[in-house]
Amino acid sequence: MPEPTPTDRPGGYRSVLRPGLFAGQLHWVTGGGSGIGRCVAHELASLGARVVISGRTPDKLARVAAEIAEDGGRCHTIAFDIRDEDAVKAGVARVVGEHGPVAGLVNNAGGQFPAPMLAISKKGFDAVVASNLTGGFLMMREVFVQSMQRHGGAIVNMTADFRNGMPGMAHSGAARAGMSNLTMTAAFEWAHAGVRVNAVAPGWIASSGMDTYGGAMKAIIPKLKNHVPLRRMGLEAEVSAAIAFLLSPGAAFITGVTLPIDGGAPLGGDIFPLGSEARSVPFDGFHRAVTPEVLK
Repeated sequence: MPEPTPTDRPGGYRSVLRPGLFAGQLHWVTGGGSGIGRCVAHELASLGARVVISGRTPDKLARVAAEIAEDGGRCHTIAFDIRDEDAVKAGVARVVGEHGPVAGLVNNAGGQFPAPMLAISKKGFDAVVASNLTGGFLMMREVFVQSMQRHGGAIVNMTADFRNGMPGMAHSGAARAGMSNLTMTAAFEWAHAGVRVNAVAPGWIASSGMDTYGGAMKAIIPKLKNHVPLRRMGLEAEVSAAIAFLLSPGAAFITGVTLPIDGGAPLGGDIFPLGSEARSVPFDGFHRAVTPEVLK
């Protein structure tokens, strides 16, 4: 009998996409050591991809790689800072040299801190823009130049729910909006090479990143679901499913879009209140998902 694929294994990732969809392909997830990136890496591996995860902390990457190996998948790690241009160039060269062409890039790495706009220093603003926009640009450019320009591929960038601005995170909102615009430009300029570029814009997702916040933000997080028409937070697997689809052949004629994954949070207003019932059923596909402490 043939060796079972990771999705055939009991208790494995429950992807809605067909087993073996990405077999033989190399997919790279930045920020793959935790949160949504960890989930995406697991799903891509469960669909047969050889996965590379990168980030700044080798130990976190190693733990995720070990999880994927336990589930029957294949995962390689490489640690560097996406804000460092020379490190990005060298990192991409190493991955392409050791593992071959990159079929899919998930530009997930990033980070921010809550602060009112009047209290954000230039240093703080620059740091968040570097993490959420400049670093992503460097990854896109180098993966295109060193691989996709010749072999084609698909890129999915990470933005956020910035449709109504991002009060309390002006630096992140500016960077995320910039990434959405950069996605459109790259989609146009790189289409000739058979490269598609899209983005996802998650809203309030129950992920480990929520546990990094303290103070007033920590107190607000458990109440966020009350401001979502679907009356719940999203799960990491619901973001990963959209990313995996955008990387797939089913999205072959989709490029330059930013897909909101936010439960309709930016819609409506106080004039028309939300209904009291909560009938939305989440897609719980990630078998290793962990509920953030702040939501327990």
